Amino acid sequence: MNTDMNIIEAMKERRSVRTFDGKGLNSQQVAELEKAITESSSPFGGNLTIKLRKFNLKEGYKPSTYGMIKGAEDFFLLGIGSDEASAISAGYRFEQVVLRAWLLGLGTCWIAATFKGSDFDKGVTWPAGEELKVICPVGKAEKPSIKEKITRFTMGSKNRKPFNELFFYKDFKTSVPENNQFYEALEMLRLAPSSTNSQPWRALVDGDTVHFYYKPKSPASVLDCGIGICHFHETEKFYAHKGEFSKIGTAPVPPEDWKYLVSYIRTK
Repeated sequence: MNTDMNIIEAMKERRSVRTFDGKGLNSQQVAELEKAITESSSPFGGNLTIKLRKFNLKEGYKPSTYGMIKGAEDFFLLGIGSDEASAISAGYRFEQVVLRAWLLGLGTCWIAATFKGSDFDKGVTWPAGEELKVICPVGKAEKPSIKEKITRFTMGSKNRKPFNELFFYKDFKTSVPENNQFYEALEMLRLAPSSTNSQPWRALVDGDTVHFYYKPKSPASVLDCGIGICHFHETEKFYAHKGEFSKIGTAPVPPEDWKYLVSYIRTK
């Protein structure tokens, strides 16, 4: 593990990797990743199963969404329930694993799609109500191919919306001031990855409470918010701040078509 890098630095530096060295994971790396899966947790409930499997892609494991991934042998598979709690927990828990992989010097790339009946789904049993909805290659990064560079440029993977377009203070018009206690945690949320870089998350700060919302952009929007909220909460924990997540019936009504997800109340 990269002991010179902390979780904040990992969230800042981590990028999606689509070109791997083709050597696969060694036994120690597998053990570390399996441990990360076991230790991952979520306060949101739902149903989620994370598996780590090896595939010989040269034998034809190529669903249409696999396309740009090269040189990968090891993949995470995520079986996810169909409800909101499962979706947000999938993003929240698996991003913990993704960040641990980065600290181990390993690259990953979230791929969310429909994999039912694909080669990745064959021979894998999921708990009742769960379905394979995410695959993620993991391994040592190789120099990006020209195709990967073009893909990253086209998707604008490095670009993020301005802070003041996403996060608000006391009302839905005022920006969160830089000296606010939640500013850095929200900035880490802003840097989180999301499907097609859609960045659906929104938040309203009111005292010791942060209300989280999302702007529906794709079937993966709630899962994306789980990734972002993971970044937010990991930052809170890094600085030894304590808090709890809960649904609040009196949460402020948002503008436009935003949907309320959950609130975080700092307790210490």
